[in-house]
Formats: sequence, structure tokens, C-alpha cells
Amino acid sequence: MSKNENHEFKNIKYILTSTMRTKLIISIYEKEKNLEELRNELKKPSATILHGLKELENLNFVKKINKNYSLTSNGYLLAVNMLKLIENWYSINKNEIFWNRHDLKCIPKDLLKKLYQLKNSYCINSTNDDLSKALTTYIELLGESKNLKIILPIFSEIHIENLLNLVEKGIINNLSLITRKEIIESINEHPKFKEILNLNNVKVTTLNLPINIFLTCSDEFISLTLFFKDGHYDDSQLLIDRSEEGATWGKSLFEYYLGKEDDKEKMIVE
Repeated sequence: MSKNENHEFKNIKYILTSTMRTKLIISIYEKEKNLEELRNELKKPSATILHGLKELENLNFVKKINKNYSLTSNGYLLAVNMLKLIENWYSINKNEIFWNRHDLKCIPKDLLKKLYQLKNSYCINSTNDDLSKALTTYIELLGESKNLKIILPIFSEIHIENLLNLVEKGIINNLSLITRKEIIESINEHPKFKEILNLNNVKVTTLNLPINIFLTCSDEFISLTLFFKDGHYDDSQLLIDRSEEGATWGKSLFEYYLGKEDDKEKMIVE
């Protein structure tokens, strides 16, 4: 770290290692408050709260106007990033096993920093009693969808056949598929499946690089399955998010791979 970065790190550490200072910043972030309001909300004596406010004033994070306390511009920026940090931490811990057991190198760092957008996500886990629970759930989700954007890293007869059936029956109106060249070749080798590449409402993008992520984005949900750290695909855990923030995260990841102009060949079959 540079001297300036080290100084800021110490300031952040100073804030986060105090429950009172952290709660004061988050409380005042919501709206400016007077001492009585802070005392009633935080359930702490005036002396404790005033001590914390004084410390924050000295750091130029809080200012007092008349009897009300509010955040300075620096305090506001700190609060925004603190909340993102807390939400990120919550999102990671909520699905700790999913994130911990898989290879995350396929997800760009900018989106790893935005895992707070997946705070409403949840995991479907296959079990010894139901080995196909994650897959069954995924197929059911596809039946809800009209428009799909999928990053497909594996050749799976079950997935290709299901997508083909949904498109042919008019359940899916538009399918945008990103996959590897080898998978396209495998699809073309199967007369039963290659028809999907000739449908007017199917757009296929082939990438000449490894893709270790199975992402599906629709208007109703996003889902995510990943690879183990040893390179094997894991179909036993499915992460699902139905929130607007989750959809934003998923579409950003899809667009990231779609935008790899130097590594792709676009194939749109009319």
C-alpha cells in the first residue's frame, strides 16, 4: 500500500472495529438525527453516543448543524461502501459452501465485488435421496421463461434437448446462447439436436476460450452453476436469484462474455 492508502485503511479499520461508530454512520446515513433520536434507536446512553459522534466529527465523517447530526460528503461515501461491504459479506456467508467449493476465476473481479447484488439468492442442493434435485429445479425454471440468455460450458443431451423442445413449442421466444466451439461441433454431430442452431429465434455465440460457468438469465430469474476447483463440473448445487438486483448481476456477467470480441466468432443462423 502507498502511504495514503495505508492511512485510509487505518481509518476504515478504526470505524469498523467499533460497533458504536459503525451503527452511528449507518443510522445517520438513513437521515439526519438529533441526540434523542439516536439514543432511542441505539439504546445507548447519551455519553456513549456523544463520544462516538465526536470521534466521527474529528475524522470529518459527521457534522452537527443546530441539534441534528448528518454525514459529510466523505461520511456519505464511507456509509455507501460500508453498506456494500456488509451486504457482500452477508451474500457470501449466506451461500458460503457454494462460493467456497467452486472455482471463481471465471467471474470478473468487478462482479465479485458486487456479490451484494446476489444477497437474495439461495441454493438448491442435490442430496443422496434426490441426486437430480438441482437439475430438476433448473428444468422447471426454464418452463417459466420467454427469453433466455445462457452461457453453456458443457455438452449435455438433457439440456440441449430440453432447450430445443421449449423453443419449438413456443414456450421460449428468444434464446441467446454463448458456448464453446467444441460444444457446437458436438451438437452438429447429433441430427436430433443440430436443428436448434437453425432456428430463427436462436442466436449462438461461440468462444475460443475455456468457459467454466453455467449461467442462465431470464426475465424471471437467474441461475448459476460452477466448476469445482479441480476443473470438474458440479451439477449438484444451483444458485438461484429472482430479484431485480440479481438479474442485473447475471446480465452483466452474460454481457462480459458476449463482449469478448477477440475470442469469439458470432454465428447467427437465419
